[in-house]
Amino acid sequence: MIITLIERVKKISKDGKITCGKALKLAAEKNFSTRNVGKAANELKLKITSCSLGCFK
Repeated sequence: MIITLIERVKKISKDGKITCGKALKLAAEKNFSTRNVGKAANELKLKITSCSLGCFK
């Protein structure tokens, strides 16, 4: 079965949030661009938390 990027992001999110670390790990492990992972999070209306750069709380 082919799992889309949006489905993968949704699967690793919790309570409408996804940590920056999980988003970066998904991008690296599955060879997705970080930009596309961010777009998928936006599409799902997820908040990015625990940002490695301190941009999102």
